[in-house]
Amino acid sequence: MPDSASELYNPRMRTIERIVILVALLLTSTLCPAASDAPQPADEVLAAAESAAAAQHKNVWVIFGASWCGWCHKLDNFIAAPDVHPIVDQYFVVVHVTVDEHGDKVSLDNPGGNELRKRLGGSPIGVPFFAFVDPSGQVLVNSNRPGAGKPDANIGYPSAPEEVDWFMTMLHRAAPALGVDESRTIEGLLRSPPNH
Repeated sequence: MPDSASELYNPRMRTIERIVILVALLLTSTLCPAASDAPQPADEVLAAAESAAAAQHKNVWVIFGASWCGWCHKLDNFIAAPDVHPIVDQYFVVVHVTVDEHGDKVSLDNPGGNELRKRLGGSPIGVPFFAFVDPSGQVLVNSNRPGAGKPDANIGYPSAPEEVDWFMTMLHRAAPALGVDESRTIEGLLRSPPNH
C-alpha cells in the first residue's frame, strides 16, 4: 500500500505495473488459449454457410477433410485454381469441416463433424467426403457414387474416369444453371490436370 498519494502516480511504479500486467496477459493467452481458438461446432459452420447461401442465392458445398489428407489438399487446390474458383464461387458457398484428426491434432476436429458427415450420407471413415446442400440443409447430392450392384463408394478427390463422371453429375444436380463452358473447364482440368 502506498504511503502517500504521490506514490500512486509514481511513473516508475506505473511502468512496473504495466509490465507485470502485460507479462500476465501474455502468459495467460499462451498457456490458456481463448475459447475462440477452438474449432466451431460443425452444425454452426453449416448453419452460417446456409445463411450465406440463402442470401447469395447459392447452394452449399460442405467438404469434410483432415490436415494429414493429401487428397483433401488436392481438392482444395483444385477449387482454388484460377480457372475453377470463379465458377465454384458463382454457384456455391464452400465450407470445410475437419474430421478424423489423430494424436496432437485431434483438437482441430470440428465438434459434431462426424455426426454431420453421417447425416449428409458419409461413412465414419474416408476423406475427403463432400456433399452439396441447399440453403435449408437438404442434401442435393453427395460424393458417394452409386455402383452397379455395389455399395455406394465415396469418390474423394475425383481422379479416376468414373469418379470424374460422378463429380460432374453432382455439379449439374447442385448447380443446374452451370454453363456448358463452365462444365467443360472443370471436367477438362479433372481429366487432364496440368503438370506441376
